[in-house]
Amino acid sequence: ALALAAVPAVAQLAQDTNAPVDVTADELEVINTECVSIWRGNAEALQADARLRANVLTARFRTKSAGSAGGTGDCGDLLRMEAQGQVYYATPQQRVRADNAVYEATGETLTMTGDVVAVQGQNVLRGTRMVINTRTGQGTMQGAATGRNKTGRVRGVFYPNQQSNPARP
Repeated sequence: ALALAAVPAVAQLAQDTNAPVDVTADELEVINTECVSIWRGNAEALQADARLRANVLTARFRTKSAGSAGGTGDCGDLLRMEAQGQVYYATPQQRVRADNAVYEATGETLTMTGDVVAVQGQNVLRGTRMVINTRTGQGTMQGAATGRNKTGRVRGVFYPNQQSNPARP
């Protein structure tokens, strides 16, 4: 029998950290002695109105006790979740895609790397590293280069609010 000690609540991906986390994938591997669960194939974690999708989601949990020799440890809270391949994070306010991501539970941060594209409404922001605070929704974006006229800098395209004004001359 497979003990699923390493499959407690997966993350606090949403501002509502009390909401349950629903994780699905094509396959799940659990390494109880290391408090690790690996969700492979169209992996998706949903919490309240936040969604994290990737080819692979690896969750690492705090070990409460060492357990007996050769047995399973008692796994506790989530420490870290790693997302690899076609990563997509979405909330009602924003959508971000990247190549890889790491969620650090203690800091409530999601660091997305690779080709990062963030969209909010029509506005688009591109870079190579974005850090999002999942509790507040605030983030920072970095590029691969610095200096004027260098390729790989952070780039944003922003659209002003388009308001219909029929009285305009």
